[in-house]
Amino acid sequence: MNDANALLELFADTADAVVKAVDAVGLDDRRRRTDRPGQYAIDVVADDAACAVLDRANVRIVSEESGVHERDGAAVTVVLDPVDGSTNFSRGIPYWATSICALDADGPLAGLVVNQATGVATTAVRGGGAFRGGTRLQASGVNRVEDSMVYLTGAPLRILPWKQFRVLGSAALGLCEVASGALDGFLDAAGYHAPWDYLAGYLACIEAGAVVSDAAGRELVTDAIDVRRQLVAAATAELAGLLIRSIA
Repeated sequence: MNDANALLELFADTADAVVKAVDAVGLDDRRRRTDRPGQYAIDVVADDAACAVLDRANVRIVSEESGVHERDGAAVTVVLDPVDGSTNFSRGIPYWATSICALDADGPLAGLVVNQATGVATTAVRGGGAFRGGTRLQASGVNRVEDSMVYLTGAPLRILPWKQFRVLGSAALGLCEVASGALDGFLDAAGYHAPWDYLAGYLACIEAGAVVSDAAGRELVTDAIDVRRQLVAAATAELAGLLIRSIA
């Protein structure tokens, strides 16, 4: 399967399956952990539901929760984070997402990030733009730190004179806020984000005219499960260059 629209339909079905599965988990069980460090039981529930849908298609899967699902002859790899913002979900904070991105030989092809608490979905297709609810997204164009609203993941080394900042607990959604123009920049202070955290949001940003890079200049487009990157995203290259000073 390498048709972008068909992939987006598949991803929407996958996200629907995830939210139905985790909503069925009782409130008392939502904070329960597995034996794997950092993993909630609901992450496994969500992953099982997502992979059951994706397995119907001829795609290879790379999931945060269950690793690599090989598929002979697959031209597309789907990189999946069933629940981005698991702690938010476990505590009833309405800001968590399912993030899915398809990679082919040329890189990110199609992506979907759904805020599962609100139902707001961001989609992106390589060369076709990024959208929310039928509206094409465009990054804000802000190029001065003093004018910027910035999304933080962790505490940066230096506090720059940005207008305001937000720390909301979902990298995928934070990148989509930059793509939409709601926020102007994104800074990862710790450098611990994996491809499933950022690839769909990365594609949305690129298609909306924003700039995304790794603070150390490393390649972002990968499906390797052991890769971690330190993301900097901004509405403009000028702003990205200024923001990186807070973590350099």
